[in-house]
Amino acid sequence: MQLNRIVLEHFRNYRAETFAFDQKVNLIYGQNAQGKTNLLEACTLLSTMKLFRTGQKKEGLAFGQTEGRVLGEFEAERQPFTLEVRLHASRAMEIFRSGARLRRQSEGQGLLKTVLFCPDDLYLIRTGAASRRKFLDTALGQLRPNYARYLEEYNKVLEHKTRILRDSEERPDLLALYDDFSLRLARLGAHLIRYRASYLRKLGETAARIHREIAPEEALTLEYETIPKDPFGSVQAVESELQEHLFLHKNAEIAARSCLSGCHKDDILISIDGNPAAKFGSQGQVRTCALVLKLSERELMFEDCGEYPVLLLDDVLSELDKRRQDFVLNRIQSGQVLITCCEEEAAAKLAAGQVFHIQSGSVVR
Repeated sequence: MQLNRIVLEHFRNYRAETFAFDQKVNLIYGQNAQGKTNLLEACTLLSTMKLFRTGQKKEGLAFGQTEGRVLGEFEAERQPFTLEVRLHASRAMEIFRSGARLRRQSEGQGLLKTVLFCPDDLYLIRTGAASRRKFLDTALGQLRPNYARYLEEYNKVLEHKTRILRDSEERPDLLALYDDFSLRLARLGAHLIRYRASYLRKLGETAARIHREIAPEEALTLEYETIPKDPFGSVQAVESELQEHLFLHKNAEIAARSCLSGCHKDDILISIDGNPAAKFGSQGQVRTCALVLKLSERELMFEDCGEYPVLLLDDVLSELDKRRQDFVLNRIQSGQVLITCCEEEAAAKLAAGQVFHIQSGSVVR
């Protein structure tokens, strides 16, 4: 997996810029608020069809612009690809593969595989369940196109059901649609849960092994917290349990005017020596766990497709102690990596690769 070139036009603080990347190490340095993270966000957009800092894709447009685009040229499975994402202020974004428009954004997900590690991920363990679900959805959306399609449809149905519950006080007639939307959520949720359970089992095994390399005296475990007792059961069995749970909470959902039941409430319980890391882990242990999750995600992508994903490190090394810095850098000897930092001195330490100095959304040449 190799990202060769990316073109940015009216994206974030870039007016028009082109980057040609080295196949191994690419260092992007500059002061804060110059556009380093924006460049990595453009890379993840090509990979996940989402902006990792906002749910509103139009916010990726440069200030005052109504249209913009991100175009990437990359190689995957020894095949060349061209993927273009066009952003619009007044309508949905458009995705083109080799010039042909794709009907669904899920069709573009995962063609380019990336793993992003940013400062916010260092708090992945202690933040709410939503951040851990996002971690799961981002990884699986790249690995399994069907998962991305199920998730896209699930979120649409969930949005409709939420609107029904929210407006039901003024329009009680809307509740006639409650059962239909709940059944659809159960059907779609059953598929999502089975994908998640399978992925988390492999992730847990890989994470435990990598964690032992960093902290051999500690044992890391991951546990999937979801509604079905057996998330590995048949789709029909998982769907049946979801339906039962949904209708058991029907009155509570109507009273709260909110969707209280479903796989959008799932979580990952991360434990060290049997104790929840979020509650009992030290700052160093929590950061180590976050590191391990990201490195494990990268390893599973390699096992799945035989190629390492493009690793994006956004100003994260300065947040780690020297031992953890060395561990990260020693595990990225294979594959392509883009690293952002503020220190110009880091460029002098780079033995080989490409260096970009970013200033006000432009490359200082």
